[in-house]
Amino acid sequence: MANPFEAYLVKIEADLKHGKATEHTYRSSLEWLLESLASGVDASNDPKHIACGAPDFIVERRNIPLGYVETKDIGVDLNKIEKSDQLKRYRQSLNNLILTDYLEFRWYVNGQHKLTAQLATAGKGGKLMPNAEGIATTTQLFNEFYQTEVPTVGTPRDLAERMAQLAKLIRDLTFNALQAEEDKDGALHKQFKTFQEYLLPNLKPGEFADIYAQTMAYGLFAARVSAPANVQFSRSSAYQHLSANRFLRKLFLDVGEELENTLIAPFLDDIASLLAHADLVAILKDFGKRKRTEDPVVHFYETFLAAYDPKLRESRGVYYTPEPAVQFIVNSVDWLLRNRFGRSQGLAAKDVYLLDPATGTSTFLYFVVRVIYDTLISRKQGGTWQEYVHTQLLPRLFGFELLVAPYVIAHLKRRYVKSCVKVRVGLLGGHGQFSEGQRADDGIEH
Repeated sequence: MANPFEAYLVKIEADLKHGKATEHTYRSSLEWLLESLASGVDASNDPKHIACGAPDFIVERRNIPLGYVETKDIGVDLNKIEKSDQLKRYRQSLNNLILTDYLEFRWYVNGQHKLTAQLATAGKGGKLMPNAEGIATTTQLFNEFYQTEVPTVGTPRDLAERMAQLAKLIRDLTFNALQAEEDKDGALHKQFKTFQEYLLPNLKPGEFADIYAQTMAYGLFAARVSAPANVQFSRSSAYQHLSANRFLRKLFLDVGEELENTLIAPFLDDIASLLAHADLVAILKDFGKRKRTEDPVVHFYETFLAAYDPKLRESRGVYYTPEPAVQFIVNSVDWLLRNRFGRSQGLAAKDVYLLDPATGTSTFLYFVVRVIYDTLISRKQGGTWQEYVHTQLLPRLFGFELLVAPYVIAHLKRRYVKSCVKVRVGLLGGHGQFSEGQRADDGIEH
């Protein structure tokens, strides 16, 4: 059998000699080469995906992304392309990437330039001049490209930064997909309409893209932390580990199959692979002590948002209040109600209404419920806790939140004080409307 690179150059040269070839002309030859160099590899080249800003090729094995290839026309200055915003974004987001003009190949791992190989140079009349040394180097480049593994991260900051870069790419691709007129019945358009119908009626495409990217990325994180240590974690199995959050569970379950053929699926798989290889023991070790929190899953969001969009974090005030401070404030309010306002039951008094206008991940409401629970148990009130929750507590407990990701994370706190209490947490939309989630029997907790 002929050397794949020699056969590839014959195909490229034939197209080049026609004189009317463009960057797109050579893609079928490159697709053939990519699939010839390793067994079981599928190189996907979808024009719709490219139009939305995705890399030209997604290289997969058994539907698991191995890497990406971005192509430019023969003769294009790759030094300039390397400095472009597009390549900077890809290098920040993608673990395993090749940039090529079909003759020269530049390989990047974790954003770092690892190797360059020149197969041939183009001469007059479309004649290619192969480079024997370059063929050997290109062989090495692709061997290592196919063997590159997802990096293992072991700190909250590293994980947050890698998740954030992929989430930003998903955000941009989602927005571009929503702008595409030819795909109005696609999965992402359906999700956009669902969010408008059930959560935020005045939601704009750009806002949805941001919300969706954050929610999907952080939902995968929540699922990974909830999954058993020895389980084989993937995007398709994430819903199985989200029983504590029916909103996320339904989101991942309902769109699992629909997302398979969308442009964002490979990048969600990249996040899932990153999480599957992450050293969660090291990441979560001492995280609670450092943040003064009992639940690092909830408060890792601040770290994630700082990497994803620090301006949004600042404008929305997403700064974690240490739990000892929250407990002090809540206990102080309880004491004042008892000793200054004549409410012997404090926060548990029937005529005390509780509102958190910027609830975030509901840490304050969480400790309010704990104080109320302790009050009722200590005084041995009649009736059951569950009966009290539904008849007396929920009607006077409210929380509002502007960002969807914290809104979703807030529902992770439904394991309140030995029971699954659900606090009313709603989204406050950009035009002042309040949109509370559906009832539990509709699949979204409220």
